[in-house]
Amino acid sequence: MSTTLLEIAGLKKSFAFKTVLRGIDLALGSGERMALMGANGVGKTTLLRILACLTSPSSGSARIGGWDIERDAQRVRRLVGFVAHQPYLYDELTAEENLLFFGKMYAVKDARERTGQLLLRVGLEKRAGERVSVLSRGQVQRLSLARALLHAPRLLLLDEPDTGLDEEGHELVEQVLAEHSVGGGAVLFTTHQLERALQLADHLV
Repeated sequence: MSTTLLEIAGLKKSFAFKTVLRGIDLALGSGERMALMGANGVGKTTLLRILACLTSPSSGSARIGGWDIERDAQRVRRLVGFVAHQPYLYDELTAEENLLFFGKMYAVKDARERTGQLLLRVGLEKRAGERVSVLSRGQVQRLSLARALLHAPRLLLLDEPDTGLDEEGHELVEQVLAEHSVGGGAVLFTTHQLERALQLADHLV
């Protein structure tokens, strides 16, 4: 029986005179993968940013691992790994240096070993010493995935995870999401592609 990792109740978000989220209710358990579908502008990215504690909801609540995303934001951030359109990487640092930096920020035990494992996992072991600024879009996306996995989060949030990736990269995403859910984690991601959503997710909303 799965444990509920994500609980959302009546979540709303408005910008000036525009409401982008209207009373969202959602629950996601350990081992589950959910795809958020819909056209641009319906609030998918906004929802992920709220859950990643990057912006606040206008009203309603959300809990991750039992912690409130507003009152307990510091704890929540340690439970969440986020792959966004913006890579959240430092261009002037190498691939390896970026992961070591975030490893230190999250107090990851054996961060250097973990960094090496993840660079290998995402196929960037030969690019470890290259600056992010010279990596291709697909390579940056792979590194963003490694960054999101670095601190072993319980909930993975991914905004269009296939962006910039080739077929091999798509397979990597599929494998990583499967591994994460089998290990008891939960996954919430956005996509415009119904076929891809059906391939990767247990639930579509």
